[in-house]
Amino acid sequence: MGRFLRRGVLFTLLFAGVAAPASADPLVMFLLSVAQQMIEAHVARTAAAPAPELVPDMSLVYPGTSVEPEHLRRLIDDSFLYLSDAQRREIFDSLHAALSDPKNAAVRGAMIEYFATKALTVRAAQTRLAQMSWREKELLAGEFKKELDALSPEDQVELGKLLHSGLLPVPSDLNQLLLATFDAR
Repeated sequence: MGRFLRRGVLFTLLFAGVAAPASADPLVMFLLSVAQQMIEAHVARTAAAPAPELVPDMSLVYPGTSVEPEHLRRLIDDSFLYLSDAQRREIFDSLHAALSDPKNAAVRGAMIEYFATKALTVRAAQTRLAQMSWREKELLAGEFKKELDALSPEDQVELGKLLHSGLLPVPSDLNQLLLATFDAR
């Protein structure tokens, strides 16, 4: 492979150095045509070769799926950034136990799909909220205050617990703004 690459580079440089192909030495033209054929043959072989399939180690996947526990752990870590490591580990442990339970064999794939959809939705919302300007976040906090007043006292207490614990799926600066709005009421 390296030998072909070196020859390809050499002949490419020769191609680049030829100012007028018609006036080039016939030997150089012959070498250039050989180089071109070699490069084309190598490209054709590379394109024709099947790409290696990434087959998961079936001893590491959840039975009946092609999902490895490490993929779920990574999805949780990437999607729930607002949670602590311990909280993300707790989510993984709970999900892993449910997926490993033989009683859930029939719904294992649906469970993974449902969880992945929710996790990606949370990640997309996090990204969108993080991209908001401070002014947009203040407007959102104003809407939050209006909605907060419409909640029952029990729901307000529950929401306050979520805000204080940082469990709402919002960036930390927005959580602080919502918490300040909540505490100021």
